[in-house]
Amino acid sequence: MSQSLPEEWFIKDTRVNAMIAWVLAVVFVAIAVVSFLNILFVETAMAAIAAFVAISPAIVYRSWTRTVPWPLLLVASIPLFVATARPMFFDEIVTGISVATLAMLVVVTLELTTAVRMTPQFAIIFTVIVTLATAGFWAVGSAASATYLGTTFLKTNTELMTIFTATLIAGIIAGVLFWLYFQRRLATNVEQLREIGA
Repeated sequence: MSQSLPEEWFIKDTRVNAMIAWVLAVVFVAIAVVSFLNILFVETAMAAIAAFVAISPAIVYRSWTRTVPWPLLLVASIPLFVATARPMFFDEIVTGISVATLAMLVVVTLELTTAVRMTPQFAIIFTVIVTLATAGFWAVGSAASATYLGTTFLKTNTELMTIFTATLIAGIIAGVLFWLYFQRRLATNVEQLREIGA
């Protein structure tokens, strides 16, 4: 997997996909506003990033129909609809996979809107790192909010370590799934080139 990520792997140019993606983007903006008003700055940041990722291809290509696939946006939105401090380990893994999906979409956005180019292998590693960094960002932000704004936070260090462990597992699971997806797409690309050459 030496080539960089092709845009057609993540960008859809259909009206149905675009309409759903724009609806989700509006929902993300609404969540960001509500979270900000409720002094939930970590959730505000995540919702704002999700909204930006949802519409950035349309802005870059100046076509409202060019958006990321809506199922990926829907998976990435799970942390915004589920409380991130749930004590259940499985809930944390599901949330972590959602965060990893959002991280992969951020990688794609960087490729589409900047001069940054990544191979699939590096993109996977970057996704896992960003997923863990997001958990750390959430922990620091939540702790600061609890200290200075009186919001709630985890009661024990064990609960925090459970979240970090679940996030690590989720990042690895998502990384493996992305790797399998990239392998399949690369194999398809090679087969198409062979058919064209023949």
